Amino acid sequence: MSSSGQLTRVAALDALIDALRVLPGVGPKSAARMAFHLLQHDRTGAARLAESLDQALAAIRRCSLCNTYTEQEICATCSDPRRDRRLLCVVESPADQAAVEQTLTYAGLYFVLMGHLSPLDGMGPKDIGMDLLMQRVQGGDVEEIILATNFTNEGEATAHVIAETVRSLDLRISRLARGVPAGAELEYVDLGTIARALMDRRGA
Repeated sequence: MSSSGQLTRVAALDALIDALRVLPGVGPKSAARMAFHLLQHDRTGAARLAESLDQALAAIRRCSLCNTYTEQEICATCSDPRRDRRLLCVVESPADQAAVEQTLTYAGLYFVLMGHLSPLDGMGPKDIGMDLLMQRVQGGDVEEIILATNFTNEGEATAHVIAETVRSLDLRISRLARGVPAGAELEYVDLGTIARALMDRRGA
């Protein structure tokens, strides 16, 4: 086998390992284990994973109303006539939205920020869709904004900025109750705790 062919193989493996490292919590060793497993034991799974990623990147977009992921212009939640349009729950990510939905205690609509304010990371109000949120709440249907950002320092700061930004509007502003532990991310909190925090929300 030529040395150039060997180098090509190694370069392709290194590229795969580097690509797997973009996943949260995956370091060099974990990425290498995943790459070797896919290549050695599950090439069919690897091909299916690659195809699914290609399809998702091509098909998935942001909902024009709530900013979450969807394959349509407007997501299924926003287009559902049974949802209470007077309530708008603001979350940091689609994963947080899914966590709230799984509690089966909330029947309103959502706005997904796709992040939180973090000046050190260059994330300002525009980067998390504050302009889109303001357009949404000024539409006339929303009566209450539920701030369901995470109870991290960044999440608290984000909730405070949103509350101050919309305070001039004739809206009720509430925050999830402290049933959610400080420093916790909704995606990893048990559903009962999220449900209780949602029901016991307080004024922001």
